[in-house]
Amino acid sequence: MQRTDKVWWLWVALSGALMVMLGAYAAHGLETRASAELISAVETGVRYQAWHTLAMLAVLVWRSSCPVAGQRWVLALWSLGIAGFSGSLYLMALAGQNLGIVTPIGGLLLVAGWLALGGVAMRANFSARPPHSPVD
Repeated sequence: MQRTDKVWWLWVALSGALMVMLGAYAAHGLETRASAELISAVETGVRYQAWHTLAMLAVLVWRSSCPVAGQRWVLALWSLGIAGFSGSLYLMALAGQNLGIVTPIGGLLLVAGWLALGGVAMRANFSARPPHSPVD
């Protein structure tokens, strides 16, 4: 495993832990501090963070068996998208800060990550099998 991949694994682990903590806080402690609309915003941020954290995990597993140029771009776009989209929703609900354009830019980065994944997958050689792998 490359050193940069270890950093990605750490980031995915921290993202997973953070989404669980924020989801629990939104479900059990935020109602005394925020409106239903802001709680819903946190839940939306957690939901998008959860799906993209799982997707990042899948790319890392894929990368460990079949490294393809561009996989890190996918990870980077999703990471920035999580920070922009989910992070801005968290700051809005928890700190009262409205970051305006950051939320939709974060959403665009998430979409760009999915499009980049499609491009990476198109370049990948899925038919090549390592010599030790069984044939279906």
